[in-house]
Amino acid sequence: MYVCMCHAVTEDQVKKEIDAGANSPRQIAKGCKAGTDCGSCVRRIQALLGEHGARPCPTARLAARLGLADPEAAPSEPARPAPLRAA
Repeated sequence: MYVCMCHAVTEDQVKKEIDAGANSPRQIAKGCKAGTDCGSCVRRIQALLGEHGARPCPTARLAARLGLADPEAAPSEPARPAPLRAA
């Protein structure tokens, strides 16, 4: 399955980068260019990193807290609604 449509990068290619030592979306991008164009694949790259034991980046944890995380990816923390602020 394709992860990055902009550069035609598959899940297998991303997994090979992870197996070669990449442990962040930026390192994945250096190896295969996934996530360097429109950015819509970065959440899936983060999920693949998490599935392979890499620590989720802070933006992934923030997305999980705000309830914006990918529903297929298991969040590292339970999602909490953002606090309401008075105007």
